Amino acid sequence: MSETAIRETAAEEEARVLGLAPVDPPLRRAYGDHPDQVYDLWPAEDPDAPMVMLLHGGYWRDAYDRTHLSPLAAHLAGAGFTSVLLEYRRAGGAGGYPGTFDDIALAVDTIPAGRPVVLLGHCSGGHLALWAGARALLPEDSRWHTAAGPAGVLALAPVTDLVGAIKDDLSTGAAVELLGGRELVAARLPFADPFTIVRGKGPTGVPTVVLHGAEDAEVPLSQFRDYAAADPGAELVSLPGTGHYTLIEPGSPACAVVIDLLTRLTAHRPGGSTP
Repeated sequence: MSETAIRETAAEEEARVLGLAPVDPPLRRAYGDHPDQVYDLWPAEDPDAPMVMLLHGGYWRDAYDRTHLSPLAAHLAGAGFTSVLLEYRRAGGAGGYPGTFDDIALAVDTIPAGRPVVLLGHCSGGHLALWAGARALLPEDSRWHTAAGPAGVLALAPVTDLVGAIKDDLSTGAAVELLGGRELVAARLPFADPFTIVRGKGPTGVPTVVLHGAEDAEVPLSQFRDYAAADPGAELVSLPGTGHYTLIEPGSPACAVVIDLLTRLTAHRPGGSTP
């Protein structure tokens, strides 16, 4: 496929998927005091169904919220997963470093209430999912260190390498904005960047799959390959003829792969009551 054709297909795909009507959740709950510290909940019919926590993309910015992932969350509930669609503070609002990371850590540590959870993140949400899976590798005196990781991580077309994101100027300075400015990037990377963490400390030990489309026009393919090389415990899956957004489009062939991978990541995991 030519570069022009990829761009045209990507624009159509983005408009189609992000134009899906939001789905209202059966339940909405808070995990903190800030208005953005909330989550939407789609309980599966089976109270012991595996739990999946969805982390939305939008390059960590306050201009984007969780609603574009609500069709996927509802779809996963219909496929037998209890879906938790998380909101968190974002750059441009009350988030960025450290607030965004505080929220992800707090949500992962408290919402499941001891129940195993697989994290599913798309794009910059994939970055946050990979980061949450690597928290055991952070220094023990870090505010985000924990010995207890998620049951698994499924990162969809994730931003894995903030240095690469800054070099390629993804979404016009989004990674610099997340980290609070260029003068703070070097000091914060070891605590905020999954690629930097695993390259320095080794595999996370958390079952991890990085799934991407071979025709992704949003995130450079090197982001996926380089992370998988740095964490040999991570599985890299590439879908031919697939772009950036089809992965989160309910009913698409790519979404069927997402469900298959979630089924594998949650296999033989005990469920529990609805959070």
